Amino acid sequence: MPSNDIETLTHRLVLPRDANHHGTLYAGVLLSLALEAGYATAYRAAGASANLVLKRVLDLRCLEPVPVGNVIEIRGREIYRARAHLIIGLVGSPLFGRTGPWLDALMQFVQVDESGRPEPLMGEPLAEGLIQGTPWDSLRDRAIKLLAIRS
Repeated sequence: MPSNDIETLTHRLVLPRDANHHGTLYAGVLLSLALEAGYATAYRAAGASANLVLKRVLDLRCLEPVPVGNVIEIRGREIYRARAHLIIGLVGSPLFGRTGPWLDALMQFVQVDESGRPEPLMGEPLAEGLIQGTPWDSLRDRAIKLLAIRS
């Protein structure tokens, strides 16, 4: 049964091993953390019987450098669902002393069967009204535009 919770939260302490030569979060680690947060969100949205694979990263933006020693929070939620795939939006909660997100991302996950072919998702998409609100409405609009471009 899919989760009724709207958002999934992921937290992580940025350690020296995660840093680039500037002492901030290395892009490869950022991508790995975003993918982990995205998958956790997709799994919760699809339910315990989920068998998901990443189809593509539609968009990933690092909006602020993240220094070593920060505890980051990534908020995730389903923002679009079709028959066999869902789009997950991710937002990095503002760093201490900042006002805007440090990250935003859009990832597309596909439900597959045992042979790796797309399979319908269980459950219904979230009601349109639940997807509204900053920052989810703007991420959903961006996702729909990117899906049209990259189809």
